[in-house]
Amino acid sequence: MKLPRFGGRGLRGPAGLRGRAGLLAGAAGALLCVLGWYGVSGERYAERQLPYLASATIPGAALIVAGAVLLARPDEEEARERAAGDEETRRQLRLLYELLVEEAGRTAPGDAPGPGGDSGDTQGEGTGPGRLCYLPNGRTYHRPGCLLVEGRGDALPLTPAAARDRGLRPCPLCSPAAPPPTAPGA
Repeated sequence: MKLPRFGGRGLRGPAGLRGRAGLLAGAAGALLCVLGWYGVSGERYAERQLPYLASATIPGAALIVAGAVLLARPDEEEARERAAGDEETRRQLRLLYELLVEEAGRTAPGDAPGPGGDSGDTQGEGTGPGRLCYLPNGRTYHRPGCLLVEGRGDALPLTPAAARDRGLRPCPLCSPAAPPPTAPGA
């Protein structure tokens, strides 16, 4: 919560008037609460304490809340600055989103299509035999359309036999076909 400054420009204009009114309401509320407490403390029976609660303590608490609301309410200039900052943030997010969407739509760089590119595979989404790929430091092999390798320039093509020889496991996300088992004695 930003409190108005005393002296200077903090308590001038409409926002300054609100700040002064908030301080005045809070001080009056505190005074009423103290007077109500003093009146209640002098009475032994609850029936005699009720008038002090009704006439001083409850209205004092309401004035304190009203003063806090008046002090906490931002002035219009701050609201305009905040809205301008929000608009700038929205513009930057929109630009980043467009860049990300544009980047995801590109194919892998190079002359030949990458692991996610179209190379004339007629069996749908690169699921034909021998169409696998892996990342150099990875432990799994993937289908060419897998989200984990799509758009990555370092994904390398792989045959099922090479996947078996390297000890790579199938990706749990795209579930490529398992490489053929090794022949006994080979």
